[in-house]
Amino acid sequence: MAEQQQFYLLLGNLMSPDNGIRKQSEETYDGIPGQNKVTFLLQAVRDATGTEEVKQMAAVLLRRLLSSSFEEIYPGLTVEMQTAVKTELLASIQTEASPNIRKKVCDIAAELSRNLVGDDGNNQWPELLKFLFDSVNSQDVSLRESALHIFWNFPGIFGNQQQHYMEVIKRMLVQCMQDQENPQIRTLAARAAASFVLSNEGNTPLLKHFSDLLPGILQVVNESCYQADDSVLKSLVEIADTVPKYLRPNLEATLQLSLKLCADTNLNNMQRQLALEVIVTLSETAAAMLRKHTAIVAQSVPQMLAMMVDLEEDEEWAMTDELEEDDFDSNAVAGESALDRIACGLGGKIVLPMIKQHIMTMLQNPDWKYRHAGLMALSAIGEGCHQQMEAILSEIVSFVLLFCSDPHPRVRYAACNAIGQMATDFAPTFQKKFHDKVISALLQTMEDQTNPRVQAHAAAALINFTEDCPKSLLVPYLESLVQHLHVIMVAKLQELIQKGTKLVLEQVVTSIASVADTAEEKFVPYYDLFMPSLKHIVENAVQKELRLLRGKTIECISLIGLAVGKEKFMPDASAVMQLLLKTQTDFNDLEDDDPQISYMISAWARMCKILGKEFQQYLPVVMGPLMKTASIKPEVALLDTQDMENISEDDGWEFVNLGDQQSFGIKTAGLEEKATACQMLVCYAKELKEGFVEYTEQVVKLMVPLLKFYFHDDILSPLTSDPEDPTSDPFDPP
Repeated sequence: MAEQQQFYLLLGNLMSPDNGIRKQSEETYDGIPGQNKVTFLLQAVRDATGTEEVKQMAAVLLRRLLSSSFEEIYPGLTVEMQTAVKTELLASIQTEASPNIRKKVCDIAAELSRNLVGDDGNNQWPELLKFLFDSVNSQDVSLRESALHIFWNFPGIFGNQQQHYMEVIKRMLVQCMQDQENPQIRTLAARAAASFVLSNEGNTPLLKHFSDLLPGILQVVNESCYQADDSVLKSLVEIADTVPKYLRPNLEATLQLSLKLCADTNLNNMQRQLALEVIVTLSETAAAMLRKHTAIVAQSVPQMLAMMVDLEEDEEWAMTDELEEDDFDSNAVAGESALDRIACGLGGKIVLPMIKQHIMTMLQNPDWKYRHAGLMALSAIGEGCHQQMEAILSEIVSFVLLFCSDPHPRVRYAACNAIGQMATDFAPTFQKKFHDKVISALLQTMEDQTNPRVQAHAAAALINFTEDCPKSLLVPYLESLVQHLHVIMVAKLQELIQKGTKLVLEQVVTSIASVADTAEEKFVPYYDLFMPSLKHIVENAVQKELRLLRGKTIECISLIGLAVGKEKFMPDASAVMQLLLKTQTDFNDLEDDDPQISYMISAWARMCKILGKEFQQYLPVVMGPLMKTASIKPEVALLDTQDMENISEDDGWEFVNLGDQQSFGIKTAGLEEKATACQMLVCYAKELKEGFVEYTEQVVKLMVPLLKFYFHDDILSPLTSDPEDPTSDPFDPP
């Protein structure tokens, strides 16, 4: 009893807002043997006098314990204890008064059951199956809810008995979806049906047999959305993603419903975006199926465009110096992304005729939001409608360039966006055909001193343009480009000193780098115009908020050095190396997310190319941080649905759904830096040859295990083109 009381205190401390107390409690909790944890946690969950928070915490921890450490803990329990755990869980579901705790106990039961279905498909907890059958037919609504919740959480619960119980399962789901008195039962039954379908994605006869449940699921999707519950709609998106063929017999109805919900402005943005997601996902996972329903797809296009018009007036917008991350929950971003994906999924032959007239009409609208949306839509469809747009590119470009002088700054911004995107999507044709018009329009827009945000975006579009521009086309404009960029750089350096604004300067520095990179030795006459100012920025821009500017300037200096060659760069090389070395010395003090790190690593490699063998003397300083970055271990995790609710993809995590309510997560933040660092190591070896020999052993030790990242023993790598075909080259783009 005393131990149990102490354990209650520990559970309370695990929820403490005080970091110190919480950390210490976590250490104490981790030190308790697994079997003891099971006993303590189960008692806490069952304690009728316990507070809701403590019971909830205990339930979550018990589920996690069974999920992560079942093999280490459960088989070591005595048979009596194993039986007691099962009995207590079933008793708790039947007697627990709090719906929230009851749901959490159902999750524990589902998790235990998941682990008790053996390799032979035998469920070693037959009492739970009996409980499911009894509960689903019970008059007690909470028991029916519990049974459905367990089945939703673990649809494989019947194991090798599934075929035997197929009709019973179907009847149970149909009956619950028709429960007119209890909407929550209908919702749970629809989610459970979707979960069952998803877990049997490869079983075509089963999918066929259950296809007559889909109209019922769609009906519940519609109802639940108007009860502010989008869980069934999310299940429909999952089906569209994983088992689109299940929707085929009722595809028309599925699309009509999605379209209706997407168009209904009484629903919240998230629900409307999810409804649109059903259609867009199908364009990616079942394009052939969707092409037979082009009329509905054509009706969805105006919905996407309407979302893109959903912009807020913002007086401060044009002067903002800090760029916010795109708000991925906003209708405008969701609509634009949907358009991009549906164009790629269905192809320009279908999508361009559907959208062309809408865009032309929007571009003539007196309201700036429509003109903005029309231009952003043009940017979005370029990749998917490549062939069709290329045929009318002259007409499009002439029209878009007019908007570089639109009266509204956000429309001018959108015009720059469209130019930058087309410069990438249609390179090098775009550069060859329109260099004259485009360069002059962008340089003119870059002079828009009163709207820094527009200036910066014009500079960004210029970067896209020059990156893919053949050198011979750029050289005639070099004098004009350089003069413009120099004037703006000087003005913006003054602004940085006087007001601390840096947005335009960040982009202009990269524009200079891009022009130098393309112009190569033709940039030599302009070297002395820029290098003193660039060195000045690196020396003085040491504040935290200027890290990105400093990183981009380091990149610019190294790209100019590479462009003009060793002879011209040599007088400055020593000073530049000292600046880089100083930053390198402070490298250990840089935060992990410091943007300077990746710029530094790439700059060192360029300096190595410029200096050749003379770079060898710097290796002792450079290699430490480079090896540290190349050794970053990405965080990975196996998460279930409950855990997923607490982590969002915005935190730098990406997920792959493994089915059965589980997802594999990898934290991708840092992976790009790791990849760059590995490339740089290869670059050093290539440039320095025998000069790199003393590092060979440690680099090989680091690199060889990384090959397993591609060819993992258990998980088929996404880089492998065809699992059935061993001859397919894993390095062909997927």
